[in-house]
Amino acid sequence: MKTCPQCKLTYPDERTFCFVDGADLHAVKDPRLGAVLAGRYLLEDVLGQGGMATVYAGRHTLVDRRCAIKIMHPMLARDSVVRERFRREAQSARKLAHPNVIEIFDQGETGDGTSYIVMERLDGGSLFELIRRGPVDIHRALNLMIQMSRGIARAHDLDVIHRDLKPENIFICKREDGSDLVKLLDFGIARSLHDTRLTGQGEIFGTPQYMAPERISTTESGPPADLYALGIIFFELVTGALPFHSEDVAGFFVKHLKEAPASPRAMNEDVPPDLEALILRLLAKDPKARPVDAHRVHQDLIAIAEQVGAALPQDVVDDTIASTSSRGTSELTPPKEPAMWRRRTDLFQEMLVRAFGTDPPAEQRRMLEELRAKTARIAELRDIYMEAQRKLEEIVQRGREGRQRFGFAVDALGVDASKAKDDERSSREAFESAEIARCALLERYTDAHREVLKWEGRSGFSEPYLDLAIAYRAAAAQVEAWGEARAVEREARERLDAAVQAVSDIEFQIRALRAALASHEQEIEAGEAALEIRITRSTKEAEYLDEDLERIAARFCEPLQRRPELRPLFVQLEADVA
Repeated sequence: MKTCPQCKLTYPDERTFCFVDGADLHAVKDPRLGAVLAGRYLLEDVLGQGGMATVYAGRHTLVDRRCAIKIMHPMLARDSVVRERFRREAQSARKLAHPNVIEIFDQGETGDGTSYIVMERLDGGSLFELIRRGPVDIHRALNLMIQMSRGIARAHDLDVIHRDLKPENIFICKREDGSDLVKLLDFGIARSLHDTRLTGQGEIFGTPQYMAPERISTTESGPPADLYALGIIFFELVTGALPFHSEDVAGFFVKHLKEAPASPRAMNEDVPPDLEALILRLLAKDPKARPVDAHRVHQDLIAIAEQVGAALPQDVVDDTIASTSSRGTSELTPPKEPAMWRRRTDLFQEMLVRAFGTDPPAEQRRMLEELRAKTARIAELRDIYMEAQRKLEEIVQRGREGRQRFGFAVDALGVDASKAKDDERSSREAFESAEIARCALLERYTDAHREVLKWEGRSGFSEPYLDLAIAYRAAAAQVEAWGEARAVEREARERLDAAVQAVSDIEFQIRALRAALASHEQEIEAGEAALEIRITRSTKEAEYLDEDLERIAARFCEPLQRRPELRPLFVQLEADVA
């Protein structure tokens, strides 16, 4: 640990994070940053520093909640791609609202374009730190895998592809009962399936060790690419090693495209056969050969865990977002209770009466009235602050509950969609098999029909060759078989059409839920922004008024301090101030 002598923040190791390439990163001391964060967040120690940002331990003052604040390095503020990644990371993760995805509280930019994200503060360590100690016990590994698949299933249900799944982006913290809680992090290069603003043609983003073959050959990054990355992570969990090894990026690309992974069971005999089969399906070169979606992976993992007697993690519906956050009263100092200024103005009134009777100087009367008016305004601002604070806490809670409600609904539909996709896949396979069988029987009938034509030609309707009868019977048998195969094909086609329609209907409902969630998020964000502005403005105005009151009170008292008859009142005033 190291404490910076300039900002007095404690850093996690001996590196000097306060400066990178000569650029000052003392964002907490930057008045431009303070203009946005002051009154809303308190920055404490430094949690870590990466290539794009520094992460601080902090506290949300408006709802008294521990948080982590990720602030982009000022030198990167002009890079529109980096700013877009910051924005995307916040929006992608926030809308997922899942116990296995880090919770995002806020995002924004300072006046100079420095982006920041406010998220839940987690205690624990990355999956990378766990894996580098060697293979993980199968029971614990299955528990972690199930939670990872849940988080990715929610992301895919809400049209978000992570695109950089790796152990460093998976965090493990502890629930109160001591069990593992997985959190997916860093959606900085995540994207919607329909959002291409960040990626240009031919660009490849991600970590080479975890890239799916199709991302290398076509830059395609749909849900199957995330499943491939999960397969590599699962492989690492149970073996302590990557499935492919190379000294350079190009070597990894070649191996992803062409080399078959090793057998996990050959490296760890404790790996159940069904788990090995699932991992190898996830690592299939052809995306269509992988499980249909993360829900299917989740169900398979549940079945494997039950087979080996591994404890299952809590169900999503019963799970809590077990961050280290807490909610209480605001730490942002509210407008002062006006009772003190009311007592002072009463003392000032008594001073005027004792000093001047019923005819005090006009300037003294004016200042006294100004003191009373400003005191009344502070009382109004305090009421505004308290009411806005109450509403803000309500809207923050309503936003979280709404995201969870939509999440549970889309999760239920996602499970149905997964089953429908499985049915569609098996129906398609059955139809393709029936089509192949029908084509084969048609070819046999065609051969039999040629034999009939041959013997009809020889017969010429003049000689009843026995071979002609045999040819007729063979052709008739082939026609019957062809007809039966055609009926099977039609039935398979009908089942396939029904399965395709079922998937389409469920996906339509999921899209409707996504749209409703987007609308909900816009409403919540607008409400939060308006209330935070009201809170900040009321606090700032009250601070200015309090400073004005002090100045006016000083001017009011100055000509009266020399009057001996007022000394007891000034003693009382000084005691009240103390």
